[in-house]
Amino acid sequence: MKTCKRHWLVTILCLFIGLSGLTAQNFDILIKGGKVVDAKNGIDKVMDVAIKDGKIAKVDVNIPQNQAAKVIDAKGLFVSPGLIDIHSHNFHGTEPDAYLSNSFTALPPDGFSFRSGVTTIVDVGGAGWRNFRIFKEQTIDRSKTRVLSFLNIVGSGMKGGAIEQNIDDMSPKLTAIVAKQHPGVIVGVKLAHYSGFDWTPTERAVEAGRLADIPVMIDFGGSDPELSIEKLFMEKLRPGDIFTHTYAHVNGRIPVVDEQGKVRDFVFAAQKRGIIFDVGHGGGSFVFEQAVPALQQGFKPNSISTDLHTGSMNGGMKDIINIMSKFVNMNMPVNEIIATVTWNPAQIIKRTDLGHLSVGAVADVTLLNLRDGDFGYIDTQGKKLKGDKRLECEMTIRDGKVVYDLNGRGAPVWNE
Repeated sequence: MKTCKRHWLVTILCLFIGLSGLTAQNFDILIKGGKVVDAKNGIDKVMDVAIKDGKIAKVDVNIPQNQAAKVIDAKGLFVSPGLIDIHSHNFHGTEPDAYLSNSFTALPPDGFSFRSGVTTIVDVGGAGWRNFRIFKEQTIDRSKTRVLSFLNIVGSGMKGGAIEQNIDDMSPKLTAIVAKQHPGVIVGVKLAHYSGFDWTPTERAVEAGRLADIPVMIDFGGSDPELSIEKLFMEKLRPGDIFTHTYAHVNGRIPVVDEQGKVRDFVFAAQKRGIIFDVGHGGGSFVFEQAVPALQQGFKPNSISTDLHTGSMNGGMKDIINIMSKFVNMNMPVNEIIATVTWNPAQIIKRTDLGHLSVGAVADVTLLNLRDGDFGYIDTQGKKLKGDKRLECEMTIRDGKVVYDLNGRGAPVWNE
C-alpha cells in the first residue's frame, strides 16, 4: 500500500516538474520565424528574436514558443531594428511666422513615427542654442518616440527668412557648449537655407561640429553665383559630415547627376572620402531623374530619411516606408535599404547603442511586409515611377512594448 502511494507521489511530482518546465516563460515577447536583417551583426536570415525587460534577450534559429508570454508570428516578414529617421522636423508649436522652430510647419513625432516603423527620429535644425531648452521640454521630454536633435548653427533655430541669413547669430562656441550639455541627445549641427555667396556659415557649422565632436548636416544651395559642391565635399566638410537632399535638382546648386545622366566623378570620390549622402526627401528634394540613374550607376545613399514636415507628409514623400519602397523598386537590395535606416544612421550620429538587435540592446524592433502588386510612386516634381513592390509596417516595438500593430499580430483573438 505504502509502495503504491509512493509511486503516485513520484508520478505527481514528475508531472508537476514537467508542466512547470513546459510553462516556464523566460521572455516577455518572442518574434517567431521572420527574416532578421541586422547589419551590425551580419544577420540576414530567418531567425527568432526574444525580448525581456525592454532588451533583446536572445536571437537564435529556433527559440521554443513556450518560453514566452507573447508570441508574434513573423513568418514572411522582415524583422529589423527600430527604424531611425535621421532628417525630420519636430519642433512643433504655435509661434507665428517661425517656420520649423516652435511653429505650425513642424510635426509632433508620435503621430508619424510608430506607424512607419520609426522608433528614433532626429529633428534637424529646428532649435538653435537659444531655444533648445524649449524644444527639449516641449517635444523631446513629452514624446514616446526617441527624439534627438541636430542643433542649428543659427542660435534662433530654423525660423526661416532673414533670421536664417544672420551670420552674426552663427556662433560655433555657443552651439558647441549647448551640444556638450546634452550628449547623445544633441547629435549634430545643422546648416540650412543660407543663400549668400559666402562660405562663412559652412565654416562656422563645421567648427561647431569640431568643438562638440559631432557631425554636421548641410542643406546646401541657393547661392547666386553657385558655391561649388565639389569644394564643399572635398575641402569644407569632414569625413562623417552629411550632405542632405542628395537626389534633389534645385536652383543654386548643381545636381549630383549631370545633364548627360552621369554621376559626377567627384561625387563618388566624396563618398569614398567619407562624406555621408542622405536622402532627405521632403516636399521638394527628390526627383527620379536624379535617383534612377544614380542607383543604376551604383551611387547609393548612406542614409534614407524623410525631411518630414507639413509640406512633405501628404506629397510624394508620405513616410519613410514609402521612400524605402521607392528604392526597392529602383532595385536596391532590401537588406541594404534596411541598413540605411538602422545601423548606418546609428553610426552617423554616434548612437551605436541603437540600430541593431544585439543581446542587451534596447528592444526597438520593426516588422516589415514586402507586398507584391501594382504600385506607383511620386517624386517632388509630380512624376511617377511604376513599381511592383511595396514595403508596409506591420508592427513597431519600442523599448520592449508593442506600440503599433497593423493587423493585430500581437493581440489575442476576442472570442477565444
